[in-house]
Amino acid sequence: MIEGLPPHRPTHILRLMTDERSARMMTDLLGEMFDPTETAVAAFEAEDGVTWRLEAYFADEPDEDYIRELIRPVVGDGADAAEFRSIDQQDWVRASLEGLKPVRAGRFLVHGSHDRDSVRPNDLAIEIEAALAFGTGHHGTTLGCLRALVGELKKGRPAHVLDVGTGTGILAFAAAKALHGTVVAGDLDREAVITARANARLNGLGPYLRLYQGGGVQHALANRPRRFDIVFANILARPLKRLAPSLTSVVADDGALILSGLIERDVSGVLSTYRHRGFHLVRKGVIEGWVALVLRRGGAAPRPR
Repeated sequence: MIEGLPPHRPTHILRLMTDERSARMMTDLLGEMFDPTETAVAAFEAEDGVTWRLEAYFADEPDEDYIRELIRPVVGDGADAAEFRSIDQQDWVRASLEGLKPVRAGRFLVHGSHDRDSVRPNDLAIEIEAALAFGTGHHGTTLGCLRALVGELKKGRPAHVLDVGTGTGILAFAAAKALHGTVVAGDLDREAVITARANARLNGLGPYLRLYQGGGVQHALANRPRRFDIVFANILARPLKRLAPSLTSVVADDGALILSGLIERDVSGVLSTYRHRGFHLVRKGVIEGWVALVLRRGGAAPRPR
């Protein structure tokens, strides 16, 4: 159970062992109270099958006293046992490396340099540095989008693809690998664009990526009405709603809009927003609590698969 997308470079972590009910309540509470682009909260069942571990990652140093008082109504004196510590970047890279196992979606295989021997002859392999694991198919949002792409590729060969909020670039790379063509990708975060460019070079995809820094489609590369056969937007519910007019404007008449960065409670609101823009739900996928939606233009929707 996860709230928020982990920051590109988390600097501090909160850990607390508790029961399942309290862990879930605190996940919701912290997820609501903090900016989801700067904080990620996760709850995991421990090996004993009884205890749960709460973890929260912060882009900046948190106010420990404030957080303890925030969670005290949920866990009582257990708030005093909450452990806060800074994350050494070397420790972060090492921890990411340990958790970065190859992830497959159809022919796509996302892996670290230490798992190159996992690549099969027919794979569309994408290598991502271990320190960037949260921006790869190892996160439920990205894996959901990769699976949606696999589904779309079975229907045809899109000529123009746009990845909004590209992060480490994984979705753009997948499209470029499969189509052997140019993909446009952008991100508001300058560091994300730098990372995506470096990863593109690592995968030999530099010539296929047209990268831009900017919010949504506000760039000449992206702001092209009804041009793109596939548009990815793996961000969060609030910006997805805000960007609905511009995102839908660049989708081709028979194109697909693939949205993620959503949890189940976000889905109805997002679908309502896009329905008012003339888009209906074609397919919905859920991975580890994260939802990916495939939308198309039109009125009556077929039954989601």
